[in-house]
Amino acid sequence: MKPETYTLFMASNRRGTIRKITVPFYALHVLAVLSVVGGITVAAAVGSYSRMLWKVGNYNELRQKQDALQQQYQQLQKTVKDTDQRLSSLQSLATEVAMTYGFVRMRNGPFGVTESATEPAEASFEHSVAQFDFLEKNVTATALASNGLQLMPTPGLGEMAFTPSLWPVVGGITGRFGERLDPFSGEGAFHTGVDISAQYGDAVHAAADGLVVEAGEHSGYGRLVVVDHGFGVTTWYGHLSSFTVPPGINVKRGDVVGYVGVSGRTTGPHVHYEVRINNAPVNPMRYLRYATSTAAD
Repeated sequence: MKPETYTLFMASNRRGTIRKITVPFYALHVLAVLSVVGGITVAAAVGSYSRMLWKVGNYNELRQKQDALQQQYQQLQKTVKDTDQRLSSLQSLATEVAMTYGFVRMRNGPFGVTESATEPAEASFEHSVAQFDFLEKNVTATALASNGLQLMPTPGLGEMAFTPSLWPVVGGITGRFGERLDPFSGEGAFHTGVDISAQYGDAVHAAADGLVVEAGEHSGYGRLVVVDHGFGVTTWYGHLSSFTVPPGINVKRGDVVGYVGVSGRTTGPHVHYEVRINNAPVNPMRYLRYATSTAAD
């Protein structure tokens, strides 16, 4: 039995000839199947390309949103950092003012040493009165600036010999005045001075003219020198390796009072520097901000 076929006649109007083409029946089935498969393939390719274009559009939109969010995040980080700095400064100032006026007492010393816990109530009262009398007599020296809360020295006070207007050593600030985490216990503690990093053995200079009232071992501070500049102002120099001055000697601004060390509670060579008014710690940066380096003198 002959297979079923289809005959196609093709005529040329130019030559006037007729061509006969015989096509088996199964060939038409194969052609139909190929057409269907080709159509499905083209449709799938068009769909895949469309999805790719949609994904690319979404990806570009997400990238733009991510870039915008990153910029907002960086702006928020900057805002938070500025706010933290202002809050830290305000907190430090509030504590400084409260301590200076005798409203609060130090809970802990800079090295976990409680200095006033055992002070009798009567002595504490007299000390607060003495602080008040000092501030009343020297109100301009500790006046609050009208354009912002900060303790300010009297104009021209930096030229006076008793004002701490000199960096004891040249170096970076590694510990600031105010509340912080104790590097040994990891708990909150009040830092009554600033830590200035320096090389072991560097000379430590007196910040102003004064009288050395202490030069010896002190709990937490290690080897400590305390200079009294009069008017209730004293400066403290802690963690020294050795002294160059004994108690009772007068020093001039820039004189060497000791050398940088690691005595006491310290994690490395630096100078713990304090400024006190009637034994109430104040922020040394109020003076160091405008002070000259030791190299200048």
